[in-house]
Amino acid sequence: MSTLQSRTALAAGLLSFLAAGATFAQQLDLPRPSPNATVSQTVGVTEITIKYSRPGVKDRQIWGKLVPYGEVWRTGANENTTIRFSTPVKVDGHELAAGIYGLQTIPNAGAWTVIFSKDADEWGAFSYKQEDDALRIQATPQPAEFRERMAFDFDDVTDSAAKVVLHWEKLKVPFTVEVDTPALVAAKIKKAVSWQTPYQAANYCIQNNTCLDDASRWLDASIALEGNYNNLRAKAMLLAKKNDPAAAGYAQRALAAAKTLQQPPAAQQIKDLEGIAGSKKGK
Repeated sequence: MSTLQSRTALAAGLLSFLAAGATFAQQLDLPRPSPNATVSQTVGVTEITIKYSRPGVKDRQIWGKLVPYGEVWRTGANENTTIRFSTPVKVDGHELAAGIYGLQTIPNAGAWTVIFSKDADEWGAFSYKQEDDALRIQATPQPAEFRERMAFDFDDVTDSAAKVVLHWEKLKVPFTVEVDTPALVAAKIKKAVSWQTPYQAANYCIQNNTCLDDASRWLDASIALEGNYNNLRAKAMLLAKKNDPAAAGYAQRALAAAKTLQQPPAAQQIKDLEGIAGSKKGK
């Protein structure tokens, strides 16, 4: 074998080894020293979810040593610890919008600072910027039973509040999350019971000239929820089909509603409504 052939074979073998090594590395899943964790809690209709990594004590001095006092801490290990609120909440009485936040802390021998950062994608706290803070609160650490691996728990859960507790080594750091569950439920109900559903059912009947009595009742229900151009026009058209003189009043209301729309209705629709509205005047 020539020198060139030997070098070519060696290069091919090396490339094959590297390719196999890359595949092996991609498939290799080793345990992390600080494993990932996710904990969630429903409070009323609000979901609170915390994603973090769980470092261990491992016979080390934690507070003031491994985790220095007076410095921003990622509140865990590896990637940024995050907390997600599915609805607006109050944290220790301070309003915070729904969303995902980086959950950093500044430990101290006395009160801790708990930070909710709008930058939830940073790695740890290395690129932390105070100008990204959405909220800062003060939390009082409490003595606790020993816990080897750091964890977040939810205590004292009700339909309107929960206590989020960071627990590691012989320390607990709590803060309270409150939600206005009655207002959130009322908003959900209002959204679910909308004018569109009875309007759509009535509109089908009108277009197919069937179940017109039902359509009239459904349109009344739709208008009671929210009177607008669509359901007022449908009511006017339905009553006009039945030669009901009340059609003119609904047509006039629909024409008034049309003037508030950003996108004007079709010209023929306006013409038809004007004809129905004018029929009252002609009598």
